[in-house]
Amino acid sequence: MDKRKLVLLHSNDMHGDFLAENKNGTDEGGVALLSGYIKKVREEEENTIYAIAGDMFRGSVIDSEYKGFSTIELMNFLAPDIVTLGNHEVDYGLAHLLFLERCAKFPIVNANMYVKTNHTRLFNPYKILNVNGLNIMFIGIITEEVLASTKSEEIIGSFVDVWDAARQTGVIIDNYKTTRIDLTVLLTHIGFEKDKELAALLDPEWGVDLIIGGHSHTLLDEPCIVNGIPIVQVGIGTDQIGRFDIMIDADEHEMLGYQWKCLPINSDLCEPDEILQEVLDSYKEETDKKYGRIVTNFKRKLTHPSRYQETELGNLFADLLQVDSSFDVMLYASGSIRLKELGPIVQYQALKECLPFNAPVYMLEVTGKQFRHMMKFMLRDEALAPDAHSEFYQVSKGVKMVYDKAKHEFEEFSLNGEEIKDDQIIKVAVQDYHFKNFDEFFDVPLEEVLANKKARMVITDDFSIFEELLSSMNQVDAKIEGRITIK
Repeated sequence: MDKRKLVLLHSNDMHGDFLAENKNGTDEGGVALLSGYIKKVREEEENTIYAIAGDMFRGSVIDSEYKGFSTIELMNFLAPDIVTLGNHEVDYGLAHLLFLERCAKFPIVNANMYVKTNHTRLFNPYKILNVNGLNIMFIGIITEEVLASTKSEEIIGSFVDVWDAARQTGVIIDNYKTTRIDLTVLLTHIGFEKDKELAALLDPEWGVDLIIGGHSHTLLDEPCIVNGIPIVQVGIGTDQIGRFDIMIDADEHEMLGYQWKCLPINSDLCEPDEILQEVLDSYKEETDKKYGRIVTNFKRKLTHPSRYQETELGNLFADLLQVDSSFDVMLYASGSIRLKELGPIVQYQALKECLPFNAPVYMLEVTGKQFRHMMKFMLRDEALAPDAHSEFYQVSKGVKMVYDKAKHEFEEFSLNGEEIKDDQIIKVAVQDYHFKNFDEFFDVPLEEVLANKKARMVITDDFSIFEELLSSMNQVDAKIEGRITIK
C-alpha cells in the first residue's frame, strides 16, 4: 500500500483581519503570523495545501481604502493554493471582482455563479491540485446571499438552494473527474447549517471526502460528521487556522483517516513572515495618515456582542440616524456593525472598520400590521437558532418589543409608549441593501408597502451622518433599554 500524508490548512471569513494584537505580551493573529505558520508547515511537511473558504474582503480600512486590491496583494504573499468566493467578495461590484481575480496569483473556484443569458459560469467550478503525485479536487460553492448583493447586476444568477448545490456537485464530479482523484473537497461559503444540509444530500458514490466551510463564523472544536463527511469551519479572522492531517492510500485513491484541530495563531506557535509584515506596514502607514484622527470619545467602551440582540452600539447608531429625521423608526442592520466593541477613544479608522458599509437610507410607510409581521419574521425560530445567519435589526428609541418565543407572540409592541395598532401608519427607514431585498428580509412584499406610499431616499450616506454627529459630541453613551426583549 502506498500510504501518503497530506496536510490541509484552511481559513475562512478573514474580513481584513490583517494586524496582530498584543494580549498579555503575546502577539495574536494577523496575516504576518498566519503566513509564518503556513510557511513553517510547508517546510516541515512535504505535501501541504492551504485553502481559504471565502470572505477575504471587508472589515479593515486597508481593504476598503484600496477596494480589495490591497487584500489581493497581501493574499498573494500569503500564497493560498486554492480560494473560493464569499458574498463580501462582490461588495465592490462584480466587474471589480473580475479585475481583482486577474490580479490574484492563486486559483479561485466557484460552481454556482453564472450569466443568466447563456448559463456561462463566471469562474472555474473546480480545480485539481497535484501535490507530489496526489490529485486533490476542490469545488467552490457560494451562499445564495450573494444574489442580494448583486441586485443591480440583473444578468447574474446563482443556484439558490442547497439541493441545487448538491446536484451541481454531482454534475461537476461526473463530468470533470477524468483522472484518478485521491481526495475531493467542497470549499463552501454557505454557512454551517447549510453545510450540514448539503452533506446529507450528497450521493456517497460521488466520493466527497470533506467540506471546508465559511460564512456563519462558526468556531468548531471538532469536525461535525454528516453522511460520513467531516464538516469544519474556524470562526472569523486570522486568530486561528484549521489543520487536517490526512492519510491517503495513493493506490486505491481513498482517504484512510484524518486528524483535525483548530490552532491559535500566535507568537508562541510561530514567527511572523517579515516580508509580508513589510508589505502590510506600507499599507498601514498610508491609511494611518488618513484615518488616524480622533472623531470623538465615549463615556466608556460600548459593545455589540451579538448581532441577534439589542446592543449598546446598535442603539447608538440607530438613534444617530433618527436625529432630526422625518421617520418614526430606524431599522439599522445588526450585520452592518462589524466590531464587537468600540471606544472609549474613537479614531476614524476604528469607526470606519466598525461601520464599513456607506449606504443610502430609504423611508417607507408601513401599517402597524405590516410592521408587526416584519418584526415577527425577524424573530422567527430559525433566525434565532444557534449558527443562524439571518438579518436582524437594531431599533431606534421609542420602540419597545417584548416577544414570547414559545408562543410566537408579542406581549408588548409599542411606539413612544402607545401600543401599535394594525391600521396605524408608521414611517420606517432601512439601508439601501435592505430596501432592495425587502421581500426576502422582512417577508412583506415591497410592492404591497409601496402601495401605502412611494419610498423616499432620506439619507444619501449613513456613515457621513455618524461622522458628523459624533464629531460634535463628547462623552457619548448608550445603554441596553429593553427595546427588544426575547423571552
